[in-house]
Amino acid sequence: MPVRAIRRFTVRTVLPAKLAALEELATNLRWSWHPQTRDLFAAIDRDLWDDDDPDPVRLLGEVSARRLAELAADDSFVSWVDRCRDDLRAYLASDRWFQSLGPQAPAGIAYFSPEYGIASALPQYSGGLGILAGDHLKTASDLGVPIIAIGLFYRAGYFRQSLSRDGWQQERYPVTDPDGSPVSLLREPDGTPARVAVGLPGGRFIAARVWVAQVGRVPLLLLDSDVEENGPAEREVTDRLYGGGTEHRLQQEMLLGIGGVRALRSYCRIVGAPAPEVFHTNEGHAGFLGVERIRELVTANPSMTFDEALEVVRPGTVFTTHTP
Repeated sequence: MPVRAIRRFTVRTVLPAKLAALEELATNLRWSWHPQTRDLFAAIDRDLWDDDDPDPVRLLGEVSARRLAELAADDSFVSWVDRCRDDLRAYLASDRWFQSLGPQAPAGIAYFSPEYGIASALPQYSGGLGILAGDHLKTASDLGVPIIAIGLFYRAGYFRQSLSRDGWQQERYPVTDPDGSPVSLLREPDGTPARVAVGLPGGRFIAARVWVAQVGRVPLLLLDSDVEENGPAEREVTDRLYGGGTEHRLQQEMLLGIGGVRALRSYCRIVGAPAPEVFHTNEGHAGFLGVERIRELVTANPSMTFDEALEVVRPGTVFTTHTP
């Protein structure tokens, strides 16, 4: 009889002090489109580095302590690490094109999408829509556009395909372990994990924690419903991308739209980021964000009607569609 694992543990290697900056470089997804940083990781262990499926976090977890000690004693490699770290920090801190637009430009933009194709090390995408969203974030980072992105953290992501000997398509859903991924948990100032909750019919709710992936200058907030506060069905809301039936998909879209706005408010409060002035949704999957923003306005202004709130929300909401 198969036994289900209660909890998964990922052990991360303790890096030598001289190579500590490698973790900073590995956990910012800028490496996925920055050739110099990719070359650095490839030089650590060519046999462990896969050019077709690169993953610096996995690489650092698998490389031997002996190899790390050897690299820490190599002054030229240590200097290379330091140069890449300094380049990343300068990239994150310097003004870019967007900063030249002046005060009339939006101080913040929220970007909602059900999937993001940034790198295979963070498998939260299936195809064109996700790749488009990932490219939007990379370009926004390079241009200095103050985007905060919101999505869902899928434990099994989307299936990977292969062919059997008979030519039949086979699917498998590899499990994504957040502790082995380039993400960190959003925490309140007192250190407790930040939580959002979305009400459901019958007095039920979906609670979610928030993982943050750093895509260059752009933070990507990923809501994860696999938390102890939820019942079994609610824990599986973020199990798979585009999985389940109609009700399951509806709950995913409610969590993305309503829960996403609430996660966004928590993030801005915790890190001191300006509240977004524009809300962009990649197709209609996050359409509930408009309902949540109307609820916020009516709650803050009891004399405001639904229609009045809608007229406030409408100009700052942008929908895009994806044509294959």
